[in-house]
Amino acid sequence: MVEISIDYEGGLHCNALHHPSGNRLVTDAPVDNNGRGEAFSPTDLVATALGACMATVIGIVANRKELDVTGLKVRVRKHMSEDLPRRISRLEVDMDMPLAADHPDRKVLEAAAKGCPVHHSIHPDIEVVLNWEWK
Repeated sequence: MVEISIDYEGGLHCNALHHPSGNRLVTDAPVDNNGRGEAFSPTDLVATALGACMATVIGIVANRKELDVTGLKVRVRKHMSEDLPRRISRLEVDMDMPLAADHPDRKVLEAAAKGCPVHHSIHPDIEVVLNWEWK
């Protein structure tokens, strides 16, 4: 179990503390939802969690296989619904892999990304699109 404490500071800002490490992050509501957009929004963190989780699990598998994936780049585009209730409707993930397209472990690494815990935790109504670019 990991404990995270969140303090609402007013003005649609929150300050979160990750107890195990002492690291902090702040959130703000986005401009299109009454905020100032001065930090990650809570839904931005969902998109960030997906991309970071995929990269981390790829890294774990790559380490086991003694592959160097240093330089892996992940970009996530978050789309919000246009109808109510307001929610994430689509996450587009671009994975720029620093390995050749014909790499023998390509399928294993792609499966690792799809198998990350955050991907498995995302509601099935959220469309997740993975776009791969192999060097």
